[in-house]
Amino acid sequence: MAHAMARGSIIVDKVTRAAGTVHRPSDAAGPSAAPEEGIVAGPSADPAVPGGLPAELPAEEVPVATQSHHPPPYSSPSNTSLDPRARSPLSKGPQYYPGLPVLDYRQYLPPLFDLSEDTTTITSKASYLSENVNALATLIRNLATVPPKPQVLIKGNRGRKVDFSIKLNLMNLLVPNDARDRHDYLRCVSQGEMALRGGNQPSLKPDFGADTGLEAWCETFIKDPASIKSFTLERVVANLDTNWIEGQIRSLVATTNYKGQVTVQFPVTHAKVVVQNPDKHNKFLTSVASLFSSKSKYEVVKAVWPFATGRNDEQGRRCVVQSEKTWWEEWRDPVKYAIATKRQGWVTNEDKLECIMEGRGKKISLIDWGSEYE
Repeated sequence: MAHAMARGSIIVDKVTRAAGTVHRPSDAAGPSAAPEEGIVAGPSADPAVPGGLPAELPAEEVPVATQSHHPPPYSSPSNTSLDPRARSPLSKGPQYYPGLPVLDYRQYLPPLFDLSEDTTTITSKASYLSENVNALATLIRNLATVPPKPQVLIKGNRGRKVDFSIKLNLMNLLVPNDARDRHDYLRCVSQGEMALRGGNQPSLKPDFGADTGLEAWCETFIKDPASIKSFTLERVVANLDTNWIEGQIRSLVATTNYKGQVTVQFPVTHAKVVVQNPDKHNKFLTSVASLFSSKSKYEVVKAVWPFATGRNDEQGRRCVVQSEKTWWEEWRDPVKYAIATKRQGWVTNEDKLECIMEGRGKKISLIDWGSEYE
């Protein structure tokens, strides 16, 4: 009797479960899944946020009825100011990506701008930037808050054969962990400095001063009656001793008994912002007219990103992140390993991690480069 009652209870329970809602693993993450009562919804990916940053409702904005004194596992800190993810999708300021410098990466490609194929320049022909002084000045100041991307390119070739071609990213050496330690600044051309100040030839006039001239230069550009004109912001790196780094690289390559031609370069991408007046007529006619009409160029503003407070041989020099010597000590083995394995591509933190954990690059002595010309 008891056995029959228990069996009947199990059957009833199964029928009840079959009639209810089916909970699948994917339901928890689906758009229609509602959080349990008393639990605040966790972070969710918002497509409106650049880079897929998670958006989360700050605790102080959550209705009282939905707040809980017992947060679920893996919830965000009670103080949302400690959680870089807990930001409004429309908020401005730095973006937080683990392992990357803290920057507002949206400034590298704002709306209405196009990136050149070599990734050195972004260009816009938005009409409001050629009509509104405050809009142009504000844009320049915002885009100056992110650095260019300096790199090291190391290439070895014998004739047409490329034995290795590696690149390293140096951008993180310009951005300290603490924003208060940043040394970047915006400057305009100073008195006596040759620059493109309108027209198509460098000159010394007009002059509005190095510190207070941005709005004046923007106004001059906007009032310029030239049919074709452009205003440029250039991001530059200062006080990085590329000669010393190149010397260390060449000495390292020599230890591998490499007999080919070695090229060491320091290209800089994401270095220029160009605002042009819009095409008021057919683009083809505009391009033809540009051959015969005067062009007016303004290259008077620079965003300076120092690697250090002074040159390598100056007393009291302080580096923003680390010195060239310290950087080389960290990257010497990864560079040597990449060259020895005849890599074509980037050398990254993963390579450095393998050298630290597995000792790669330390035991390399002789490398078989093959015949001189294969």
